[in-house]
Amino acid sequence: MIIKTGGDMQEQQTATGRTLQRGTNSNGHGGSKAEHKEGPVAATIENETAKVPSDIYLWASVGAMAASAVLQIAGKRKVSLFLGQWVAPILIMGLYNKIVKVAGHD
Repeated sequence: MIIKTGGDMQEQQTATGRTLQRGTNSNGHGGSKAEHKEGPVAATIENETAKVPSDIYLWASVGAMAASAVLQIAGKRKVSLFLGQWVAPILIMGLYNKIVKVAGHD
């Protein structure tokens, strides 16, 4: 693997002989040269969700699973399925929360 750097571009030659080029942005990470900033609404949401502990999302999803199971056993099948569908979005929100805390925004 050969890596050549010059200016804002990095050129990498792979074992198969293919050449890959990739730009870097101002902080040295790969990506396009254009800077993309978050809007005020997204920045506010990220600031507020970063304050919420990650455990909240995990326990909320476990609670939704437990409530769904109880409702399923009780014969309330439609409500159980509705509540059971909340688990994935809650976990995704928790993942988003964790990414914002670790990587930050902008």
